[in-house]
Amino acid sequence: MKACVLHAVGDFRCEEVPDPVPREGEALVAVRACGVCGSDIPRVFSKGTYRFPTIPGHEFAGEVVEVGPNTDRGLVGKRVVVFPLIPCGKCPACGMGAHAQCEDYDYLGSRSNGGFAEFVAAPVWNLLPIPENVPFEEAAMVEPAAVAAHALRQAGVNPGDVVLIFGAGPIGLIMGMWARLWEAGETLLIDIDGSRLEFARQLGFQPVFNPTEGSVAAWLKEIAPRGADVVVEASGSSAAFEQCMLTARAFGKVVLVGNPAGEMRLPQGAYWAILRNELKVFGTWNSIYRNDWELTLGSIASGQLDVKPIITHRVALSELPGALVMMRDRTVFHNKVMYVTGSQSP
Repeated sequence: MKACVLHAVGDFRCEEVPDPVPREGEALVAVRACGVCGSDIPRVFSKGTYRFPTIPGHEFAGEVVEVGPNTDRGLVGKRVVVFPLIPCGKCPACGMGAHAQCEDYDYLGSRSNGGFAEFVAAPVWNLLPIPENVPFEEAAMVEPAAVAAHALRQAGVNPGDVVLIFGAGPIGLIMGMWARLWEAGETLLIDIDGSRLEFARQLGFQPVFNPTEGSVAAWLKEIAPRGADVVVEASGSSAAFEQCMLTARAFGKVVLVGNPAGEMRLPQGAYWAILRNELKVFGTWNSIYRNDWELTLGSIASGQLDVKPIITHRVALSELPGALVMMRDRTVFHNKVMYVTGSQSP
């Protein structure tokens, strides 16, 4: 099969490799759509994967074309989205169903071969059937959308809440969509990239704000004098981390979801804000399978969550290496970049 393979940091090639062979309890999935996660950029160009060579890609959906020995052949032909984390099933976290906190997990796209390929072998346990009316590319958005849902559910959004989100990338935008779906009174997006803010406006988010143009606190005070009920750090920026604490209202909630681009430092004033305002600060990691995934897939199928506008670029497998360079260098505006193949219609 053809696949985009990471041989070493920065050595990312599209080439032919042996087809994966499903083992007992596994299915062979023909990939129809696979999103590029923001974490794939440092994984390919600076940090690497856990071993080499590795096929990255963990946001994917496709069709089961074969199964391993002693595995239900009724799965062949099924359209599925794939949960990329493979838990050990033995540790205390797995015993509680907290698979994201598994002590000895595998992961498609970073520890094992993932979705930047024509085929992937995945455990049957990790497959979630796709409703008939959901195209593959929208199903491939379930992973990031479930991460966004899980993060926002950590704090909880009540009707009428002011939700302030730092970072207007795919996760930040989808969190904004969830907040609107859950009847937030105001859903406010902040980013230092003006093109991202313009894209957010096109998706109906207003007002938005660029902190390079003024004070976030002063801007927010005009909208929500008490501060925001829920504040989300979805940028991985130390400056945004600080501003989260300074913009939350007394007894407000702060959710940390952004992958840090560097050291995350909290100045004394922001630390005092946590203490004096008795803020609740939530960490979040990955998502809950199947809880968040079934919620997300059902919301997409019902039309309540429209993730399709998030996808700005669709590329062939052979075009993926160039697309990742484009994302790294930001030579073209993009939001979600996705590898697609064949028809996307159900």
